[in-house]
Amino acid sequence: MTTESTPLPTPIPIQRPTNSSAQQPTPLPFGRRRQADDPAEWLERYSADACDDEQLLSLVLGNGSAARRMARRLIDRFGSLSDVMRAHPVELRLAGVAAAVAPRLAAAAEIGLRIARVFPERPWLIRTPTDVAEPLVDAMGALEREELRVLLLDTKNVVTATRTVYRGNLAGSSVRVGEVFHDAVRCSAAAVIVAHNHPSGDPSPSAEDLRITGELAEAGRLLDIELLDHLIIGRGRWTSLRALGALAQPPATMR
Repeated sequence: MTTESTPLPTPIPIQRPTNSSAQQPTPLPFGRRRQADDPAEWLERYSADACDDEQLLSLVLGNGSAARRMARRLIDRFGSLSDVMRAHPVELRLAGVAAAVAPRLAAAAEIGLRIARVFPERPWLIRTPTDVAEPLVDAMGALEREELRVLLLDTKNVVTATRTVYRGNLAGSSVRVGEVFHDAVRCSAAAVIVAHNHPSGDPSPSAEDLRITGELAEAGRLLDIELLDHLIIGRGRWTSLRALGALAQPPATMR
């Protein structure tokens, strides 16, 4: 495995396809490739968590090329998406946002705040594989297509963000190591946890699951971003490859 960041490593299969005619898997692109796609089509194809800040803001503004230009201008002017959403409607109008659109941004920001208030204030702290698995079994156990998600953790093992980096089909999937660690590098994460589901419902690891775990662990060591675990999610069941010894780490307690 090469230590160069570019080009990306060759695709690593997670689960070998059982049907040669099955639709090819769809990795989620990142970086500048996003800018070539229509935000609405991107969201419909990959879901909202695959959109960047500019895409999401442009959809609230109205979509289309003019909305995307306005979104880019607002983020540049205010400094970040959160600062744009906290801006007063008068400030937004002075920045060029139409009078009918500025209240829409304020309403979207308030919706986000109200939703955030209903979530537990306690951070998602990871000490054992069970701490990871319990929320993911409900979220991923019944999915009909295979997904690969990456949890970003800080130095205290608190989950700071989750990313869906891949959606595939029932037959199998392949991902690039660079895609798994892309946001971890960008966000300066201290560690990551990878999870993918088996739509069959059986969380037993395949040979490919074990192989990719080794590849990701090695990549994490090169990047100084520890792979804490790789979980396989089934229907109501899950398997921790850390607990199986695939990471050569203590199975019960993480760091």
